[in-house]
Amino acid sequence: MTKAPYASEYPPFYVTVDIVVLTIGDERLQVMAVRRGGGPGRGGLALPGGFVQIDEDIEVAARRELGEETSLNVDHLEQVLTYGAPDRDPRHRTVSVLHLAVLADMPDGLAGTDATEALWMPVDELLATDLPFDHHQMLVDAVERARSKLEDSPLATAFCRDTFSIGDLRRVYEIVWGKPRGSIDPSNFQRKALSADDFLVPTGDVVSDGPGRPTRHYRRGRATVLNPPVTR
Repeated sequence: MTKAPYASEYPPFYVTVDIVVLTIGDERLQVMAVRRGGGPGRGGLALPGGFVQIDEDIEVAARRELGEETSLNVDHLEQVLTYGAPDRDPRHRTVSVLHLAVLADMPDGLAGTDATEALWMPVDELLATDLPFDHHQMLVDAVERARSKLEDSPLATAFCRDTFSIGDLRRVYEIVWGKPRGSIDPSNFQRKALSADDFLVPTGDVVSDGPGRPTRHYRRGRATVLNPPVTR
C-alpha cells in the first residue's frame, strides 16, 4: 500500500538568500549590486541573491547565487539577520537570510542568470536608490554589522591586502565607520591595534614612501576576538 503524503496544516513558503559584499574603493565603502532582469524591480538595482533550492544548504545557496549573479567568490560568509515580513515579497510568502562578505579589492563583476549587470557602487549611493523588497534595510543592517565587528573582531584586516601598514588599517576604520580622513588619532589607534592580543603580526618589512619615518608592515594574526577592543 502506498503511504499517503503527510498533510500539514501549515502552508509552504519560500526561502531566499541575499548577500551584501563590501569593499573599499576610491576612498569609499563600496557594495556589489546587480541590475534585475526580472520583476519585481525589473531593470532596477538590488542586492545579489535568489531562491534556495529544496536540496540545498543556506550558505551553499548564498555562494551559488553570488557566483551566478556576479561571478564573485568569497572566502567567508556570515549570516547577519533573517527577514520574514509577510508582505516583503509581492510574489510569494518568502523568508530571506542575509549574508555579509568582505573583499580586499574590487574584482569586476560579471552578471548572469536573472541579473543583467553586476557593478560596485558606493554604499550611500545605493541606499539613495529605490531598492526592491527590504534590500534598503538589509544594506543598512549589514553595514552596521560590519561597523560593530570592527570593534571586537579582526574584520578590518579583510579589507586589506595580505600585508598592510597601521595607516592602511586606520583608514579602513575611518571609511567603514564613516569618519573623515585623519579623524582617528594615529598614535592612539596604533597603541590600541598593537595592544590587542595576536591581532597584528609584524612582517619585518619596512617600506619608505618618501621623506619621513619608514612604514612597518603587518599581517593578520590568529585572533578571532580583539582583546582589548578597538572602540569607536
